[in-house]
Amino acid sequence: MLDAEAALTRAQAALGLAPASAASAVSAAARAERFDVRGLALRARSGGNPVIPLAADLADAAGPDAGAYVHRGATSQDILDTALMLVAARTLDEALPDLERTARELAMIAAEHRDTPLPGRTLTQHAVPTTFGLKVAGWRSLVLDAYDRLAAARADLPVQLGGAAGTLAAFAAHAEADAAVARDAAAEPDGSRDADGRSATDDAPGPAASPGPAASGTQAEVASGEHDGGDVGLRLLAAFARELGLAEPRLPWHSLRTPVADLGSACGFACAALGKFAADVLVLSRSEVGEVGEGGGGTSSAMPHKANPVRATLIAAAARQAPALASTVLGCLTAEDERPAGAWHAEWQPVRELLRLTGGAAHAAAELAEGLQVFPYRMHEHLALTEGLIVSERFTVALGPLLGRARARKLLDAASRKAVDEGITLDEALEEEEPRLPELLSRERLRDLTDPTHYTGSAGPLTDRALRRGPAGVPQDGAAGDNRRMRETRQHGEPDRPHDARRPGGSAGAADTGAR
Repeated sequence: MLDAEAALTRAQAALGLAPASAASAVSAAARAERFDVRGLALRARSGGNPVIPLAADLADAAGPDAGAYVHRGATSQDILDTALMLVAARTLDEALPDLERTARELAMIAAEHRDTPLPGRTLTQHAVPTTFGLKVAGWRSLVLDAYDRLAAARADLPVQLGGAAGTLAAFAAHAEADAAVARDAAAEPDGSRDADGRSATDDAPGPAASPGPAASGTQAEVASGEHDGGDVGLRLLAAFARELGLAEPRLPWHSLRTPVADLGSACGFACAALGKFAADVLVLSRSEVGEVGEGGGGTSSAMPHKANPVRATLIAAAARQAPALASTVLGCLTAEDERPAGAWHAEWQPVRELLRLTGGAAHAAAELAEGLQVFPYRMHEHLALTEGLIVSERFTVALGPLLGRARARKLLDAASRKAVDEGITLDEALEEEEPRLPELLSRERLRDLTDPTHYTGSAGPLTDRALRRGPAGVPQDGAAGDNRRMRETRQHGEPDRPHDARRPGGSAGAADTGAR
């Protein structure tokens, strides 16, 4: 808020609407450590926002001459909305590099494990094989979606300046009043004003003195809108935006809350998108799954053996809180009149929390990706858990031309039930259900059909295609080549990254051979 107030005074000084000395004094006084935050909060209740007491304190701190130019022409919402955009900009400037870091690390993991097979899971059950590279490419895709939305929201964060009801009228009125004073001063002989600045003719009846010539670029030209051919309010709005490095809005948005709604939506999406990454890590790192691990996980106060996935847990917590906060912000779009009661105030806490959660989740995601451990041998073991049922779809397709589609499906349904009930493999159950199976399929073809590592479809090319995408606005030249070279380095036996974990005391699992 202090930055916004100081910038407004500087913007007015740049246009000749305030003395340069006032801008310097206000900027020097606008130091947060000089103000009693608790006192401001207590005094804010009487006016419904903290800008009212803050502007008064800042005016006092700037001194009697400069203090007159503090908050001049503005309304409280101008300052608080602008302050909110500054806080958002500074938060997103921290979060966006963390998301870029996360995407970069996930790209390397996806490229390294492009061909590492593991069970695909749908509705909690093994479905068909997929690859870990494709799964990670999906995580990265959501991270990039979050990056792009937050980057777009960051680029569009605007200043707020509209005055009492969004017309900017007070700024023109101040300019006109200053111009009138300047004209009167130019028309009077030197020394004709007393110590209080009053002319000897101020109280005298008769026609007003005719205005004299004003210097080029003075308040008179600004007030008339002739300087640079622009309206004084619009020129001040542009200067204010330049001072703060924020976007210049087309209209004051006191009750047009698109900037806040876009910010809240982008933050809510980012937390939820990172939540998908965390949710998968939490499932895959369970003791009974163990396909990934969070490097440097947290300890337990009671159980020394535990390495808790704390980063994924923190991200998951943020993902569960953000949607409700974002919905509150979206609800504030229904703001009445030119400045609303309640709708504006209701944004403050959820936006603050959304920014905190987004920044924290982005930082935790970068650390999670950088330390992620991958256990391909566990993935390979899990491919065999269903004794071949994971490739039942492939058998249906292969036997369709030989038996007819309906008969093939009926055969696979019966064989799958038998395999589960009797604890035998799918190919054994198929032979019992269809004695002609050895005549229909050679032993070599049968082995191929039952190998889940041979049924990953277009997972590899899909991963390659996903990795060609980068964050919007971030150069990606050579990214695909870098990923390819990284995979080739792994295949020639260079030292493993933290996320390329091996079986303790043993060699890499068989499922890792393709990626290595």
